Amino acid sequence: MEQLSRIGMDTSKHIFQLHGVDGAERVILRRKLRRKEVPGFFGALAPTVVGLEACGGAHYWARELTRLGHTVRLIAPQYVKPYVKRGKNDAADAEAICEAMSRPTMRFVAVKSAESQAALMLAGMRDRLVRDRVRLANAIRGYAAEFGVVAAKGQANIEPLLLRLQADETIPALARELFAEHAREYAGLKTRLDAIDAKLLAWHRANELSRRLAQIHGLGAVIASLLAMKTTDPHAFRSGRQFAAWLGLTPKDHSTAGKTRLGVITRAGDETLRSLLVVGATAVVWQVRRNPHCRCASPWLIALLKRKPPKLAAVALANKIARIAWKLMTTGETYDARRTLPTTV
Repeated sequence: MEQLSRIGMDTSKHIFQLHGVDGAERVILRRKLRRKEVPGFFGALAPTVVGLEACGGAHYWARELTRLGHTVRLIAPQYVKPYVKRGKNDAADAEAICEAMSRPTMRFVAVKSAESQAALMLAGMRDRLVRDRVRLANAIRGYAAEFGVVAAKGQANIEPLLLRLQADETIPALARELFAEHAREYAGLKTRLDAIDAKLLAWHRANELSRRLAQIHGLGAVIASLLAMKTTDPHAFRSGRQFAAWLGLTPKDHSTAGKTRLGVITRAGDETLRSLLVVGATAVVWQVRRNPHCRCASPWLIALLKRKPPKLAAVALANKIARIAWKLMTTGETYDARRTLPTTV
């Protein structure tokens, strides 16, 4: 086989489509492999650059191909799509990957280690359990309202509500039995979530970067841990603004003809991480509105709250927190809250 310059590989559970070109951009490889044939094929191939879409299983194959001596480039699927020609099939996708990875301005996804993916699995399980608990709590509230029983907002009020429902003899016996089932399910979810939170806290305490990030006002152990887990290579971002844009915390740009038109935030990137950053920033805004002299108050935030609604200020603060976090991740510095305070004479 002639010397390959790069290979685009479209992956799936069982079938892998390859598209390779040489240094003159001539197509010299079009081949379909089964899953078990992939290691043997690339093991016998001279080291080359291989591109894959950053989808399910991509990080595993990136690690395996790197171990075989190849250089792997992971590309976000939305950056590959513009290079797909008419029609949609495995061969067209592999060709589009091969073309996209050749662009000098293309952005690539950092390859995650097995340990990083295990940590992300922990974060994903916590997120799923939290969602399950919210869904169950909403169901309990909805059923209780059908019998004229309501409770105040908040997860802390669910267990007292269940006790009231089981003790209320005006509710039919069948409904009380079902509420007892809901109570057992809710208690089980709470126990599992507490165990996952303990594991996440242990991971946070053992990770130096996560501990440094938690010093930022608005970041606790959970948010700091997720930032450390999900940001595999902070140096891949040229600036804090680019990092905030990756999280979807920068405004949409609709500028044209020399006129700047900025819209709402893009909401791109990781939804869980972005929402948690906004929640943390909202907590800071709430504290500052109650006490403008608290330690988390900064002149910038106080001035912003005077001219903008609290919710908008929280999103702006989340953007600022993301930029500060990127700075700490790339420089190894420790957060210094005194930089946000006014200087005194």
